[in-house]
Amino acid sequence: MSARAPVHNDPRATLRGGLPDRYLTPDDLAEMFGVPKETVYAWRKKRTGPPGFRVGKHLRYDPAAVHAWAAQQMANEAA
Repeated sequence: MSARAPVHNDPRATLRGGLPDRYLTPDDLAEMFGVPKETVYAWRKKRTGPPGFRVGKHLRYDPAAVHAWAAQQMANEAA
Protein backbone atom coordinates (compact mmCIF):
# COMPACT_ATOMS: atom_id res chain seq x y z
CA MET A 1 0.00 0.00 0.00
CA SER A 2 1.45 3.37 -0.98
CA ALA A 3 1.02 6.53 1.04
CA ARG A 4 -0.84 9.33 -0.72
CA ALA A 5 -1.06 12.97 0.19
CA PRO A 6 -4.40 13.77 1.81
CA VAL A 7 -7.07 15.22 -0.43
CA HIS A 8 -8.04 18.73 0.58
CA ASN A 9 -11.78 19.20 0.41
CA ASP A 10 -11.45 22.88 1.23
CA PRO A 11 -10.15 24.67 -1.88
CA ARG A 12 -9.08 27.62 0.27
CA ALA A 13 -6.33 25.36 1.65
CA THR A 14 -4.51 25.97 -1.65
CA LEU A 15 -3.67 29.50 -0.57
CA ARG A 16 -2.68 28.44 2.93
CA GLY A 17 0.00 25.96 1.95
CA GLY A 18 -0.83 22.46 0.81
CA LEU A 19 -2.03 22.09 -2.76
CA PRO A 20 -4.93 19.75 -3.46
CA ASP A 21 -4.15 16.77 -5.66
CA ARG A 22 -7.00 17.60 -8.03
CA TYR A 23 -7.69 20.36 -10.51
CA LEU A 24 -9.89 23.20 -9.28
CA THR A 25 -13.26 24.24 -10.68
CA PRO A 26 -14.61 27.78 -11.15
CA ASP A 27 -16.73 27.16 -8.04
CA ASP A 28 -13.56 26.32 -6.09
CA LEU A 29 -11.90 29.58 -7.21
CA ALA A 30 -14.99 31.60 -6.33
CA GLU A 31 -15.00 30.09 -2.85
CA MET A 32 -11.23 30.51 -2.39
CA PHE A 33 -11.27 34.20 -3.26
CA GLY A 34 -14.71 35.02 -1.87
CA VAL A 35 -16.03 36.29 -5.19
CA PRO A 36 -19.06 35.32 -7.28
CA LYS A 37 -18.52 32.60 -9.89
CA GLU A 38 -19.36 35.20 -12.55
CA THR A 39 -16.23 37.11 -11.49
CA VAL A 40 -14.09 34.02 -12.14
CA TYR A 41 -15.59 33.77 -15.64
CA ALA A 42 -15.03 37.51 -16.20
CA TRP A 43 -11.35 37.11 -15.21
CA ARG A 44 -11.02 34.34 -17.78
CA LYS A 45 -12.76 36.37 -20.50
CA LYS A 46 -10.53 39.40 -19.79
CA ARG A 47 -7.45 37.15 -19.34
CA THR A 48 -6.73 38.76 -15.97
CA GLY A 49 -7.23 35.73 -13.72
CA PRO A 50 -5.32 32.52 -13.21
CA PRO A 51 -4.81 30.43 -16.36
CA GLY A 52 -7.46 27.78 -16.86
CA PHE A 53 -7.93 25.00 -19.36
CA ARG A 54 -10.77 22.93 -20.70
CA VAL A 55 -11.29 19.23 -20.17
CA GLY A 56 -14.04 18.61 -22.67
CA LYS A 57 -16.65 21.21 -21.78
CA HIS A 58 -15.39 21.62 -18.21
CA LEU A 59 -13.13 24.47 -17.09
CA ARG A 60 -10.34 23.52 -14.69
CA TYR A 61 -7.44 25.27 -12.96
CA ASP A 62 -4.08 23.86 -11.87
CA PRO A 63 -3.71 24.57 -8.13
CA ALA A 64 -0.03 25.50 -8.56
CA ALA A 65 -0.92 28.02 -11.30
CA VAL A 66 -3.64 29.52 -9.10
CA HIS A 67 -1.19 29.80 -6.20
CA ALA A 68 1.40 31.49 -8.47
CA TRP A 69 -1.24 33.90 -9.82
CA ALA A 70 -2.36 34.82 -6.28
CA ALA A 71 1.26 35.38 -5.22
CA GLN A 72 1.77 37.67 -8.23
CA GLN A 73 -1.38 39.63 -7.33
CA MET A 74 -0.07 40.13 -3.79
CA ALA A 75 3.35 41.21 -5.11
CA ASN A 76 1.68 43.72 -7.46
CA GLU A 77 -0.28 45.17 -4.52
CA ALA A 78 2.89 45.53 -2.44
CA ALA A 79 4.72 47.38 -5.23
